Amino acid sequence: MVVEVNSRAEVMEGNQQRVEVNILLLGAHGVGKSALTVRFLTRRFIGEYGDIESVYSRVDRIDGQEICFNIWDSQFAQAGESSCSLTDKQLQWADGLILVYSICDRGSFDVVRQQLQQIRRSRKPLSVPVLIVGNKRDLQRHRSVSGEEGRLLALSQRCGFFEVSAAEAYHGVLLVFHRLVDLVRESRALRKTNAGVRGIVRSVSAVFGKKRAE
Repeated sequence: MVVEVNSRAEVMEGNQQRVEVNILLLGAHGVGKSALTVRFLTRRFIGEYGDIESVYSRVDRIDGQEICFNIWDSQFAQAGESSCSLTDKQLQWADGLILVYSICDRGSFDVVRQQLQQIRRSRKPLSVPVLIVGNKRDLQRHRSVSGEEGRLLALSQRCGFFEVSAAEAYHGVLLVFHRLVDLVRESRALRKTNAGVRGIVRSVSAVFGKKRAE
């Protein structure tokens, strides 16, 4: 079940501005999306989850600013069926995306590739920050996707990249979510700057157009 939350709101509490960031987690079954989410939210690791789709919220203070994380833990996708768990509604809701695969499951890596293709078709390439996360780093003996493959995929798609173990360490998971927030804030600042520049250009064009008409 999905719990409805407000999106992209900036809420004033006294003199403190709280910024909301909507994060969508995608990936195949069994890669540890829910484990990553709960590890970030509670610091605890829980290994087994049912097929539950939910939105969770948590407030952190980053660089002196309150950040409200809204995290949509989506239902899993099967290889070749990534579109089943990735909708326009989700993409419009999300300020940033985390695509998770298991380093022990090459099929889950293929799902990430497929979902990246759909994301790039659905939204402008630079309009939404994306992180690719290889989970289950603690299971090196079962590795079937090398770290280099993950980094190359991220580089080719202009995404960030992490390898973590939700089972072993909280800090690595924390870095993933905080890094995505940094990218979202940078993206928003860039859009605001570009909008300002476009406004100036329109104003100048209008002035010169008026003068020519006179």
